[in-house]
Amino acid sequence: MRFKLSLAALLAAGPALHAAPAAKQPPMLHEQRYGEDRASRVRTLAVVLHADGDTSVAPAYSFTEATAKALTGSTSIALLRPGYADTAGRRSPGERGRANGDGYTRERVGEVARSLIALRKRYRRAKLILIGEGGGAAIAANLVGIYPTLADGLLLVSCPCALPEWRRTMAKRSPNAGFDQPVTSLDPLQTIGGVSPALRAAVLVGADDPAGLARYSRTYAEALALRGIAVDFRILPARPASAVLSEPEVADALKRLATSLPEKRK
Repeated sequence: MRFKLSLAALLAAGPALHAAPAAKQPPMLHEQRYGEDRASRVRTLAVVLHADGDTSVAPAYSFTEATAKALTGSTSIALLRPGYADTAGRRSPGERGRANGDGYTRERVGEVARSLIALRKRYRRAKLILIGEGGGAAIAANLVGIYPTLADGLLLVSCPCALPEWRRTMAKRSPNAGFDQPVTSLDPLQTIGGVSPALRAAVLVGADDPAGLARYSRTYAEALALRGIAVDFRILPARPASAVLSEPEVADALKRLATSLPEKRK
């Protein structure tokens, strides 16, 4: 049986949704915020999840800052995924994965959802666009499948969205990196059944990615379309996975997505 919560129920539950019975709530993920400071004036809230690995955090911060400047009346927030730290020493609670596809578990998805619930409370008048790169894209895709009312728009960049197939490809490329080990990560193609038909999405990937992400991104985009979900799928020529986030095509896709979303009622 699929279990889904309405936005009203999620907001009411708040941080307690995934908390242990203990009275003290666990600390929240670190937020790096850019753009409009006054929540009542924010019309678009962009939340960015970085890819796997320490080197992915700084580019995600730069992208988040640029996003705040590009979208009028917006706030952009980069979330440090569980267990990650940035170059300034700020760290999110929890344990990070080994970057072998083991970091997209239900627990980690739940921690991100807890932050989004709090952000929804804070920015009640804003439409929320969830943006993920690499492993962050896998988490974002799983999140909209499990918590279908938390995001209005979804932008995936270089997503390993067919997780078992991607890990088999990576195991051949990097035989000693643990990609052949069992994991409890969620496969976005398995959680896609819970995605809201009202969601609007964009999926971008580089054609030159050696891990076959173009193929897996296409599979996920086609699965969204089969569910009647509006999706903008683009393969960028001559782009490896690590270079896609900074490409102008991603910023353009985000602007189109933000424009296509209906305004929130006051």
